[in-house]
Amino acid sequence: MLEKVRKYRRDLHQIPELELVLPKTKQYILQVLDGLDCQIESPIESAVVAYFDNQKPTTIAFRSDMDALPVKEMTEVPFKSGHKGCMHACGHDGHMALLLGFAQELNTFYKELSCNVLLIFQPGEESPGGAKLLCQQGILEKYKVKEIYGTHLWPFLPAGQIATIPGPMMARSSEVNIDIFGKTSHAAKYKEGIDALEIGARYLLDLYQMESQIDPKYARLLRFGRMESGTVRNVVSDHCHLEGTMRSLDEDIYQYLKAQLYTCAKAYQEARFEFSISEGYPVVFNDKKLVRKVHTILDSLSILDTHEMISEDFSWYQQYVPGVFFFLGTGTNIPLHNSHFDFDEEILLQGIQAYIQIVKNA
Repeated sequence: MLEKVRKYRRDLHQIPELELVLPKTKQYILQVLDGLDCQIESPIESAVVAYFDNQKPTTIAFRSDMDALPVKEMTEVPFKSGHKGCMHACGHDGHMALLLGFAQELNTFYKELSCNVLLIFQPGEESPGGAKLLCQQGILEKYKVKEIYGTHLWPFLPAGQIATIPGPMMARSSEVNIDIFGKTSHAAKYKEGIDALEIGARYLLDLYQMESQIDPKYARLLRFGRMESGTVRNVVSDHCHLEGTMRSLDEDIYQYLKAQLYTCAKAYQEARFEFSISEGYPVVFNDKKLVRKVHTILDSLSILDTHEMISEDFSWYQQYVPGVFFFLGTGTNIPLHNSHFDFDEEILLQGIQAYIQIVKNA
């Protein structure tokens, strides 16, 4: 199995594609699944859903994301990306290889199970969020899914270690874009203008002060990574643009942060503010009963000490059915989204074995 899984991963690594349109990736997955005893459909473009129908009343689902990142690969591996400026730098090639390996194993014993099994290969996890689109197509209802599982490679756990945490695991997140409009004037007569750059700077500090005063027991953040304003040094800027991210593990805190974006702006009524806040992804919230159940099934399962403030659109499935998301350690400490991201495919066998144990004990 290791050689098959290694080949899947390395083949997929060479054909990274972005967002929702992944024709080569989809074709590869269909090719590997061809001949297996499962029904195939594509509810949205580039998605692949494989259904192992065991004529049972309920189904367990397993999901892999498919899309890559607009990152220039800097590794020198012989199977490096063949698509310039695009790379599987977040491990989705590994996720697909894991699920394809599981499919091969599943095909040999699924008729012995007490459930049906649905494998979901999903595009657009990084952007714009393919999980929601698939959920809106009604696939969970169509296949009578009662619970769902997913796995993400994680560089900061020992190689092959599988871990999760009950309840909130990964943050709700939204992208925040703010445009502030003032009035231009020559710097020598700055009082005749409305300085959008100054207002933007003050407003940004107001937001950071507000966020810092929230009780530390609530995990949250509101940070801006880009601020752009002005054209030349001696002209008052009439426009300031801010780009940031807002994240929380608590819905009430998230809504408070969102409201404060508008409230803090009221202090600068001389300027005009425009806001664009993406819907983002919900909190990855692991069903506590399922975590307890899986913990009894998987002797090697570790429970994480804390949550993570990154986000994952697996959370959309959990809005519909109970689910558990796992981290699978690579042991490399090479961060996700890094141009040198790599791992030993042998760790994927641990994920396959975990999935086998889960379905056999459904």
